[in-house]
Amino acid sequence: MHNIKSVSIISFCFFLLNTVFVSGYAEERVITLGGKAGWKDVSVMEKITTGDGKYGYPCMQLDTNSRSLTSETDLLLDFEDEVPVDRAGNYEVVSNNVIYSNDAKMGKGSGLVRGNGGLRLHGKQNSIFGTAGLTGSFLIEFWLNPSIAENGETVLSWRSSRTVHNSPLYQMINASFYKNHLEWMFTNVFNGYTENDGVISIASYSTIIPDVWTHHAISFDQDTGLLEYRINGKLEALKYITSTGKERGSVYQAILGVAADIDISPAYTGLIDDLRIQRSCHTETASEMRYDTFHRNGGRFETDPIMVSQEARLTKIDAVLSEPDQTSVVLYVRSGNNYFSWGENYPEWVPVTNHEEIKNQKGLYFQVAADLFPDGTGSVSPAVMQIDLHFKEEESPLPPFRVFADAGDGEVTLTWSYSLDSSTGGYYIYYGDRPGEYLGREAAEGESPVDVGNVNKIKFTGLKNGKIYYFSVAAYSKVNNKIMGVLSKEVYARPLKK
Repeated sequence: MHNIKSVSIISFCFFLLNTVFVSGYAEERVITLGGKAGWKDVSVMEKITTGDGKYGYPCMQLDTNSRSLTSETDLLLDFEDEVPVDRAGNYEVVSNNVIYSNDAKMGKGSGLVRGNGGLRLHGKQNSIFGTAGLTGSFLIEFWLNPSIAENGETVLSWRSSRTVHNSPLYQMINASFYKNHLEWMFTNVFNGYTENDGVISIASYSTIIPDVWTHHAISFDQDTGLLEYRINGKLEALKYITSTGKERGSVYQAILGVAADIDISPAYTGLIDDLRIQRSCHTETASEMRYDTFHRNGGRFETDPIMVSQEARLTKIDAVLSEPDQTSVVLYVRSGNNYFSWGENYPEWVPVTNHEEIKNQKGLYFQVAADLFPDGTGSVSPAVMQIDLHFKEEESPLPPFRVFADAGDGEVTLTWSYSLDSSTGGYYIYYGDRPGEYLGREAAEGESPVDVGNVNKIKFTGLKNGKIYYFSVAAYSKVNNKIMGVLSKEVYARPLKK
């Protein structure tokens, strides 16, 4: 006897509305992911995000190499919101003249500045620019796309002062354009450095070209005194802030005075994206430098296991893809009857070819995955607009055409005509004491429903005299007894002692 939950007529109505019953052959169905249906079944997105797909519906595409929060992050402005916000929570926006732009290098948004003040931030206590004292090692990085790069245009500015020998000492950190190069100036920032009136200047070797995105990173190592400037990961200039001006010597440490606001793009025209300040001197290890637009090793998304029906067979996947030159999308499927035992690699993911026949994939659940790979430059992403899963369900046998119930003393004899379907493997008998609610437990033959096998007659015993009982019969498939057809017409009988 199979332990199958008893169901009410309401449950069967729902079952009927969601299942197609056709006698004699497997019924083909299609489940659509993406497009108008959306991607609600997707549960895993690794280096993947949604974008604008066909007809305005969201598509799956590679996420960009946006900078992220780490334990060393002091400030992170990713410009993904209409109003910029520090994701690290260490700085508050004092004033804002930055306009949100969809023309982004990383993520979906960047900041557009038109030379009218940019963004002013106030550092909270314990932030680098909100606290007086030693900074330790630091790194300042951002993406720039200048419109003109004129002399004097300023990307970053901080001004304050500190007291040395009871006298105020003016301090400044400034990054401005000069002759199409970005020049960094640190004035009285490094304690003990007195050459050139305490001013340390370091500028890019490369020419900054308007309307082109470039990544800028300047870092200071408190252990070696190395101050270096890189563009797109390439070393542009370096200086040792030491007593000897070389690698060996006493390091002049960076000390900030009175806490003061920091200005981002106060006199700059163009776009800025992913500005991050770190309490370390390295953005990533050499093997992890992330300057390509997209992750070079690609990304992946996976759906939840999608329930279909017992012994369903996946026959084909039709995916609407955008695969620009050198990009690629690889599709995978796996299936089974109990996804609770599934792991990361079990059952094995099987690669499938778009629009071609799929073999040996069947079960109650299907799961779909896709790997997306960019082009060789890491600047172009493929996209998945929509995925149609084609599968066939095993036939659900028709119910008996006639059912009869004859009452006796504490028993009811149920007979029925055999189902006309050759796929029938047996019958379930549902019973209960209310119309359409088959929750019976009294019969000696077992709780509702009772699997009686491939017969057309059974006697239910142990019933109460004078109580009315309702019965319905459903045929199940010889392929799997969980593939069950609709219920027959309901009959009733009242056992009596005669």
